[in-house]
Amino acid sequence: MITSDDLAQIPLFANVEETERQRLARKAADLRLVPGEWLAREGEDARFFVLLEGELEILKNIVGQFRNLGQANAGEFSGETPIFMGAPNLISLRALTPVRAARFERQQLQELVRDSPSAAEIVFSTMTSRVSTAQTVARATPSSRAYLIGSKYDTNCRAVRSFLAANRIQYNWKPTLDEPENASLSVEIDRTIKLLNPTVREVAEALGYKTVPRHDHYDLIIAGAGPAGMAAAVYGASEGLRVLVVERFAAGGQAGTSSRIENYLGFPAGISGDELTERALKQAKHFGTEILVKRSIEAIHEAEQTDAGHCVELDGGDLLRARAVLLATGVAWHRMDDVPGMEQLHGRGVLYGAGRHEAYAVAGKRVFLVGGGNSAGQAAVFFSSYAAEVVLLVRGPGLAHSMSQYLIDQIAHKPNIRVEPFTQVTAVHGENYLKQITTTTRCPNLPETTQTRDAAALFLMIGATAKTHWLPSTLERNPKGYICTGRDLTTWALTRDPFALETSIPGIFAAGDVRHNSIKRVASGVGEGSMSISFIHEYLALNETPALTTTA
Repeated sequence: MITSDDLAQIPLFANVEETERQRLARKAADLRLVPGEWLAREGEDARFFVLLEGELEILKNIVGQFRNLGQANAGEFSGETPIFMGAPNLISLRALTPVRAARFERQQLQELVRDSPSAAEIVFSTMTSRVSTAQTVARATPSSRAYLIGSKYDTNCRAVRSFLAANRIQYNWKPTLDEPENASLSVEIDRTIKLLNPTVREVAEALGYKTVPRHDHYDLIIAGAGPAGMAAAVYGASEGLRVLVVERFAAGGQAGTSSRIENYLGFPAGISGDELTERALKQAKHFGTEILVKRSIEAIHEAEQTDAGHCVELDGGDLLRARAVLLATGVAWHRMDDVPGMEQLHGRGVLYGAGRHEAYAVAGKRVFLVGGGNSAGQAAVFFSSYAAEVVLLVRGPGLAHSMSQYLIDQIAHKPNIRVEPFTQVTAVHGENYLKQITTTTRCPNLPETTQTRDAAALFLMIGATAKTHWLPSTLERNPKGYICTGRDLTTWALTRDPFALETSIPGIFAAGDVRHNSIKRVASGVGEGSMSISFIHEYLALNETPALTTTA
């Protein structure tokens, strides 16, 4: 319990009247931390902290890395700057020694500076000094972690840039015009690590991403770090399970590439897919989830299944044991390799999906998007702020049956977006890079028309393919490869009923877009991922084996 005497020892409160100190003390939270614990994290809602005992280190996330900005000692305070700026925490505070701190809500800080001129002078002079320090830090901060020199035609260069963008790593790129057969890629990380023609995984490791599992046995292994997988990771780890997430490319899945999701509960102004993903990653790591990037699960061996769990094989041959497995791999965009030129120009102007990092490459140019769903609509709205013209090609009569109304309304108010119904891409043209596309329009009761137009980029966002060929043959799927679960199963070997999200192989669950009959929405994926943990707990309880510790 914080007392008036505790506050009287702090210079900020030295000249505050006793009755006011007593009032503030009654409303303060008494926080005690051991070394390594966090008092505040960057990005959280701001609170006003007064350090009564101990030392804190001040950390700032700068282009993906924590930078130590100094220490805070007993008698100092923090949080006034973001509170008065109406912003979340600008820094993180972590205990270096045993710490005791008083935490005040923003209302108490506002009342303090209103009622105590001496305290107000100290708070605002400190705030002014810190803003000045922030300017110095900002000028000395690099704008990126990675610097690339590579050909715009090189598929490896594009793969590395796509990985950096998808994982929210700031980078600079100096494009060259080398032909693909002569192209080379140079990558510099944090101004210290230099790589020549690296693989994407080598770049990931240089950036500090985990690619090797810490253990060989887990309570739960999750395949995929999209909305369903990340939700399951958060709930599973928070409830004491040792959780490993294996992600082939980047967390977030297709949702992570959305420019703005405006119908997700709790975000009235909308939230970008990468921001939502970043928050989910921080939350999962906060609870101890282990996440491997640029790794994939190649097989789950039926012959190795025992009452103790499943044998999961990673690319490279690593074998891991899991008491339960969650399949949350999502789906891939439907490929159009049967269209002339499409396969040859894939990655060279023809792209599946639409990453935000592509915006600068199409600035002032004409781009085409194929698709009538929300992902295509969000991409069209986003690119309209950069491209001179955005043409949305839709096979059907329009957008009303496949896209949310709020996106239809936004598209209608964008003068440089044009929707072309009953239209398909029938050919793409270019030698090393996309130059033109040919489209065919088949409107009912009208003659068929074909035209060829210049195109800076073609983004394909139609259909979905469930890539589940690597799973055991006994795991039941529908004819399109989507995983059957629960009451949709037609094969089940045990006397008990399967859990709602359990597959035909006991202990293997599925959630999100890869699951048969799932609703293809971010909120639905999060809901299924969260719900799966309840069923996994019930499944683990059947074996009556204790959960593994979540510590290393």
